[in-house]
This record gives sequence, structure tokens and C-alpha cells, in this order.
Amino acid sequence: MASLSMAPVNIFKHGADEEKAETARMSSFIGAIAIGDLVKSTLGPKGMDKILLGGGREGSVTVTNDGATILKAIGVDNPAAKVLVDMSKVQDDEVGDGTTSVTVLAAELLREAELLIAKKIHPQIIIAGWRKATQAARGALKEAAVDHGNDEVRFQEDLLNIARTTLSSKLLTHHKDHFSKLAVQAVLRLKGSGNLEAIHVIKKLGGSLTDSYLDEGFLLDKKIGVNQPKRLENVNILIANTGMDTDKIKIFGSRVRVDSTAKVAEIELAEKEKMKEKVDRILKHGINCFINRQLIYNYPEQLFAAAGVMAIEHADFVGVERLALVTGGEITSTFDHPELVKLGHCKLIEEVMIGEDTLLHFSGVEMGEACTIVLRGATQQILDEAERSLHDALCVLAQTIKETRTVYGGGCSEMLMAKAVSELANRTPGKESVAMESFSKALAMLPTIIADNAGYDSADLVAQLRAAHMENKSTYGLNMSQGTIGDMAELGVTESFQVKRQVLLSAAEAAEMILRVDNIIKAAPRKRVPDQHPC
Repeated sequence: MASLSMAPVNIFKHGADEEKAETARMSSFIGAIAIGDLVKSTLGPKGMDKILLGGGREGSVTVTNDGATILKAIGVDNPAAKVLVDMSKVQDDEVGDGTTSVTVLAAELLREAELLIAKKIHPQIIIAGWRKATQAARGALKEAAVDHGNDEVRFQEDLLNIARTTLSSKLLTHHKDHFSKLAVQAVLRLKGSGNLEAIHVIKKLGGSLTDSYLDEGFLLDKKIGVNQPKRLENVNILIANTGMDTDKIKIFGSRVRVDSTAKVAEIELAEKEKMKEKVDRILKHGINCFINRQLIYNYPEQLFAAAGVMAIEHADFVGVERLALVTGGEITSTFDHPELVKLGHCKLIEEVMIGEDTLLHFSGVEMGEACTIVLRGATQQILDEAERSLHDALCVLAQTIKETRTVYGGGCSEMLMAKAVSELANRTPGKESVAMESFSKALAMLPTIIADNAGYDSADLVAQLRAAHMENKSTYGLNMSQGTIGDMAELGVTESFQVKRQVLLSAAEAAEMILRVDNIIKAAPRKRVPDQHPC
């Protein structure tokens, strides 16, 4: 009978790595909790900012407290940390805000799970308890939600409150009244479509943040060609993506032998004739404005000027796409069938000055809801952060117009959910109740972190808040300007129901997924093979 060797058998390729059971779980917990600790100091109205330094030659500097931006910028190697980074990206794409809250809540859940596993409670029991806790928390949030969708005046007040609450944790907090009005006006122009592509944000250095304004039209940061009309009314616009630079000789991959320079001139003339034909085909569309994504060289520019057509070159791809959307046109590349081409229309194109720059202003566009928000600021970093803050507010407002229910902020909703989960735990027999209690503690950590970040005594404030909720003061939350607890309904600290629900569900799902892990297997790194055919 063959004797079995006691030596461990390695079934993986050389260089592959495996972490088992407790080691794998600890590695996951440590990675996820580290990500939570990284962003939790940015949470709340008194949260701090992070400086992100790019690794390129330029060493680009980003100053932000937006959770998704921070997590996108850092390269993480830990698989559990990657799960949280992806979750914050999804939160940002889905609802636009709550990216820090969702990461911190998932990390706090895993911190609680680590303590339970140390007490020898099986992960599956914890997950079963968490699932029931999530349903209870969701139910409590649903009950507490207020819907003013049918009352236009109160709903507009809700939207302003939501915009103020969203902006209060951002760079724009000192000008939140100004920017919340801008954001609400821009979103209400969309008439419920929620198409944020129609809102164009332009950043211009100079002035201060309060000089930012909403323009009811479309602004394009480009110049009009030489000797072309600077102002047009009742405009038919052809938006194209085509090469308009063939008036120079371009013969690639072949040799042309000529016996005199006159022959070169003939080739050049043939190229010019080709270009003239192309311009004639474009002009047959009956247009008075031509906007091209690519360059327009001198000769075609002269031809357009002679025909009295405004030609705008090198409108970047995003600009062209958005222009096609708001003017009701389509981007064209061929011009043989004018009857098939959909032209864009607007009432007036004129040049306007913003700071020291000249921009093109399109007013009376086909898509009436289109508008442009012009941001002014002292440095590029301020402008970038202002744009991110405004984007979050616009996304949340667009979501709120679709799902009109709102809940109260300032830690009120979290404490409400924690109370509901705690009550369920008290009624539940067995080990699952311990898992539910841990879920309740994780929810109560969010107001604790908000108070800590503001430099207040979090233990005292959260104890007061818990006591207020036990007395059924269910609209009470943290008033961070005074360092006390207060009625969020009176203070107007309102948040979108959709954002809060997404934070709860995403964090619970991500934490559950990481908790299920009991093995981490890393593939062997690819070997670098020297290049056999160096240049």
C-alpha cells in the first residue's frame, strides 16, 4: 500500500498565490476598512478635503472631498478595497451623490462583522441577520419619506433644500444659496426629462465663485473664421465631422516624380478643385452656419466667407455632440444627399465676452430646455471642484424630479433606521439578533463621524439624538452649525429618498459580498518576454 506524503501539494502555477480562511477574511476586512478610514474624514458639512497629486510629468493637482473622485484617483491592490471603489463609482453614476456615505457605511459594517467573527459567529448567520436588518431599515426609511410632488411650491422648496444640503458638504458651502438656485433653475428647465446633457458647464478663470451665472442658451468656446459674419439670425446649422484640410498636398506611401514645379502646381490645383467641389456640396444644404469637429484650412474658410456662411472649426467632440442635441441636428460626414441630412436650427448666434475670452452664444435653440452654467473662480482647482460639486447637485435634483420623495438629513435618517433595526433585534431570538444589533451600530456610526469631523463631542451628541428618536422626535438630526441636535424639518436639511435608499442597499450588498469570501487566489504574474524585434 502506497504511503501518502504529508508534504503540501501545490496545484497552482509557479508565482500564483493563495490566502485561505481567516487570513483571506482578515485581508478583505483590513483593505475595506482602510478605504473607509481614508474617505470618512470628508463626510458631512465640516468634512476636510484631500489633495490628489497626479503621477505624470505635469503632476496634476486635484483638491476635492468627493468620495468617488478620491477613490477613482488612488490605485488599490487589495481585492476587497477594489469592491468598495467600484461601489462608489456605481453610486456616482446611479444617483450622483452619497459616494462617501456608501463607502463609510460598508466599511463600518465590515468593522462590526470582524468583531462578530472574533466571537465565533458564522458569516452566514451574520448575513441572514443583515438581510432582515436591511429590510427593516428600508421600511423605516419608506415610512419616514415625505412626498410633495403634487404641491409645486413646496416641491420647489424641497428641491432648493436638497441642493443646499448636497452643496453644504462641498467647496461651494459658503455660496450654497446662489448655486442651489442655479442648479434648481437649470434642472427645472429640463421639464422632467432628466437629460443632464442639455446642461452645459463652462469653466472660466477669473472673478469669484459668486460671479457664476446661468445662461439660457448654449455657449461654445470657439472662434468664428476670418471675414465671416459675426452675428446671424434664423440660422440653419450643418454639424459635421469631416476633413477640410485637403488644400495642401498630401500624398502618402507613394512617390511622385515631376520634371518641373509647374506640375506640382497642377497637383495643388487639382486638390483645390476637389475642396471647392466639397464646399459647393456643403453649401447646397441651404445653410448659413457650418460647424466642423475637425480643422478648416484657409482655402475652404475663404470659400465659406465669400458665400457669407459662418464656419466654426475644431469644435471638440463633446461640444459637437451636445450642439447636435440642443439644436436638433445630426452630425454628418457625407454631403451627397442634402435631403437626408437633418440640420440644426437656432434663432441667433452672436459673440459674447466672458472675462477676457470671446465665446459663441446660441440662443433660441430647438431644444428649449438647453442652458449653460458659467463657472468663474480664482484657480483651476477651485473651478474643477466647483464643477464636481455642481454636478452632484444636478444629478441628485434630476433624480428627485423622477422620484419625488424626500427624507431628512443630518444623521436623522440613519438614526431612524438604526432605531428600527434595533427594535427588530430586540424581538428576534437567536444569534441573528446580534448581527442585527451590529447593523444598527454601523448605521449610528454615520452621525458619529459627521459630529467628529466637525470637532464636536460625538458621544454626547449621538446619545442626545438617540434619546430624541426614542421620544418619537423622528425629524431630529445634528445641527452642525450650532453643534447641537435640532429639528431637520425646521432647518430645511433635506435629502433625496433615492440617494439614501441606494446608500443603504449598495453598502449592505457590498459588505455581504466581502463577508462571504473565504479564499483569495491570485493569478501568477505574466512573465515579461524580451522583444525579439526591437525597432
